[in-house]
Amino acid sequence: MLEVFSSESFKSTMQIIKKTKKIKSGILTLGNFDGVHLGHQEILKKVKTRAELLGCPSIVYTFEPHPIKVVAPHKHLPLITTLDDKIELIKEFGIDFLFCARFTKEFASQHPREFVKNELIERLNVQEVWVGHDYAFGRSKLGTVDYLKELGEEFGFKAHVVPAFKKLGIIVSSSRIRETILNGDVKKAKSLLGRFYSISGRVIKGKNRGKQMGFPTANIDTQNELIPKNGVYAVFCEVNPVRKLFSNEVKGLQYPAVVNIGTNPTFENGDNINIEVHIMDFNRSLYGKRLKIHFVQRIRDEIKFKTVDELVKQIKRDVKKANSII
Repeated sequence: MLEVFSSESFKSTMQIIKKTKKIKSGILTLGNFDGVHLGHQEILKKVKTRAELLGCPSIVYTFEPHPIKVVAPHKHLPLITTLDDKIELIKEFGIDFLFCARFTKEFASQHPREFVKNELIERLNVQEVWVGHDYAFGRSKLGTVDYLKELGEEFGFKAHVVPAFKKLGIIVSSSRIRETILNGDVKKAKSLLGRFYSISGRVIKGKNRGKQMGFPTANIDTQNELIPKNGVYAVFCEVNPVRKLFSNEVKGLQYPAVVNIGTNPTFENGDNINIEVHIMDFNRSLYGKRLKIHFVQRIRDEIKFKTVDELVKQIKRDVKKANSII
């Protein structure tokens, strides 16, 4: 039995489909949509355009948690987007309905035909299903795009496969973006995502070392799983951010800033990763506030300095370079 997952952030015109809700036959896309990158965006645009042409609803069918978290938890897959951000991103394409199915081992054990028959036909009576070129679903990923087309002929819906979307000569995929961010190339990640890569979290108490050196920092406690490679980055920072995720301009109260991600090797020998933000020309208290960090460009690796004076001189250079970048 499908369990529908709802989110407090799920507002505006897009609606969650309830178990008892009946909707008019629509145009549906099926997938995980982690990152809602340029490839996903092509699919969402096609689904919305097609639904408007036929005068029927557009539907996104996705899963929570990500299937790999259930079927292969040992892989420790860091997700590009949180569930709330994924919902907000999808909503910006004007999608009418979103299914966020609770993914369990029982759900994963369904044969693709069983899933299509029970969910897409008997429950939703879909007219068309759109998927990416490499999408697979159902038990042991037996639901290939070719099999989906066969099921479409059997059950009377059209199956459309969207070709791979390329940018910078490479196929845009969640795994490619994940690798790019883990390598610290946030500039390239932006070109694949269609927006700045960002993380968010609450400001917590730190050790006040930055303030003592003349560069006060805000320490971020984040729930984001995918953290860029250790180092120093030029960023935009939003204080108590306003949600507007698809834009080359950052919305809300925005400030140029420098972020250090790492273990503070000049002072400590531990392995704990800290995220410290120095907002330029900002002198208000941030404790307890929520910050959203939009990564623009990596400046350098994290370095262990022999003296605090050397560190201070480098921070000054970092701030100057970040200003020139932003």
